[in-house]
This record gives sequence, structure tokens and C-alpha cells, in this order.
Amino acid sequence: MPSPILLASGTAGTLDEICNLINPRLLGAIVTKSITKEPRPGNPFPRITWTRAGMLNAIGLANPGLDAWKADIAPQIEHINTNILGSIAGDSIDDYVQIATAMDAVDAMKIIELNVSCPNVHSGLEFGADPKALKELTEQVRSTTPNTKIFVKLSPITVGTPHTIVDLAKVAVDAGADGLTLCNTVPAMGIDVHTRKPILSNTTGGMSGPAIHPITLRLVHLVASEFANQANIPIMAVGGVTRWQDAAEFILAGATCVQIGAGSFANLNIPRKVIQGLDKWCLKQGASSIQDLVGQVRV
Repeated sequence: MPSPILLASGTAGTLDEICNLINPRLLGAIVTKSITKEPRPGNPFPRITWTRAGMLNAIGLANPGLDAWKADIAPQIEHINTNILGSIAGDSIDDYVQIATAMDAVDAMKIIELNVSCPNVHSGLEFGADPKALKELTEQVRSTTPNTKIFVKLSPITVGTPHTIVDLAKVAVDAGADGLTLCNTVPAMGIDVHTRKPILSNTTGGMSGPAIHPITLRLVHLVASEFANQANIPIMAVGGVTRWQDAAEFILAGATCVQIGAGSFANLNIPRKVIQGLDKWCLKQGASSIQDLVGQVRV
């Protein structure tokens, strides 16, 4: 990638909507909105709100569905002036496999990101919280995608399960994942104190922004230091990046590249400023490449 900075899934549209507002050539890649098998209108409004600590959203995976993606979006990918990563969500393993197979057939699509924070209709558990389901899902997708790399995007929350983020990351890699995305949003909510009703129509949503950055930073460091860096498993870190220092922390913790989500909502200049800041930081550190600084935190 020409840059270690990517735009995160759900924050840049289904393909090129953001390109009218930010030069795609500056970016390492754009991660698309998660595509599901059937079209989804998403949750009713209001479904986004701002808090003092960042953004709270319950979009509900709104997207045009697989058929529309194949007909209208996939043919345009090769014309975008940056890399495009396809994000997938589903209720069943078959959903993921069908979408992954379609994306794998697109020559310009080099990486697929599996959003495994979706509930499995068969068990009610998130795929990413159930090692057995995560293993089967990753293996099935891996077996049908010979042309693309597979990254698994895990949830930051494993409380209430006997499994750590490291356990689940290892399951995904052992099942065939080429890399990991750490992490998805943190479940949260807001209440209107005047009406005494939840601010979001769905009651709860996902928290992103500065508040979750230290949480995700720890998880990236745990996974990277336990096994990922030694095994050369790339990590895409995402969570609360609004300054170049945030991205630099992720790199030092073990991330090979960094996604920006809510930050680009707040200020479209943030990705450009982060890229410029990282370039200057790299020079000051005496590194010939940003990759020389991956995992180089001194502990």
C-alpha cells in the first residue's frame, strides 16, 4: 500500500462516495461498508449521535445487498485511485461464503475483511465470540477465496466469555486468516435526560472515537506481542485515531497499518494530517520505512 492509513468500514460509503471529499491517492485503501446477502435499510433514525468521548452509532449494516453490489459496484472498483477492501457481514456461514466468493472473482479486490461481530442465527452468539463458529466461518471462506487475502475483524469485547482476544485471534489465523483487524466498536448507549428515552432508536449502538483508542491499543499490543508479530501476521488497527500520535502508537504496538473511522467524520483533514505526521515522525526516528517501527514499543 502507498500509505499505512486506510478509511474504516462503514465510514466511507459502499465504494467511492468519499472520493469527492478526500483524495483517494493519499490513502492506503478504502474499506467498504459491510455487504450482506440481502439489502438492508438499517435501523430507523436517529442512528448516529456524538458524545463527549466520540461517536455512537447504530446504523444496522445498511447496504444495497449482494446482487446490487455485483451489478453496480464491483465493476467500478478498478477505476478507483486506491486499493479497495471489501467488508462482509452475515447471519450464517453460507451468507459469508456467497459474498466472499463474489468478491474473490473481482480482480481489483485484493483483501476481504470479515466482520465477525454479527450474531450467528444458529446460536445467537457473535461469530467472533464463539471459537467453533469463528473457526468454521474462516475455514469455509478461506476455501472459496483463492485470489484474495482474508482479514478477520474482531470485537474488542470478550467479557462474559472464557476466551481472550488473543485466543480468538489465534483461532482465526489457524483457520486460514491472512491477517487481523483490531477492533470493532465498543457496545454503548446514550440517554436524552429531558425525554428520558435512549438517544438511538436501537437503544444501544457502537462507540467509536478517542475514548476507545487506549482500549484498542492494549488489544493490538497483546495480540502482536503474544504471536502475531513473530508469525508475520499483519494487523490493521482501528479505534479512535484523530492525531498522528494515535496512529504512531498503534504502529509501535504492532499494527502494520491503521484505519480511521469516526475521525474522518469529525474532520476530513484528519487522514491527510495523520499521514503527514507519520512521515515526519518516521524521519525523526531515523527509520527508512514505517514498517521499521512496527512493534518497536520498548517494554
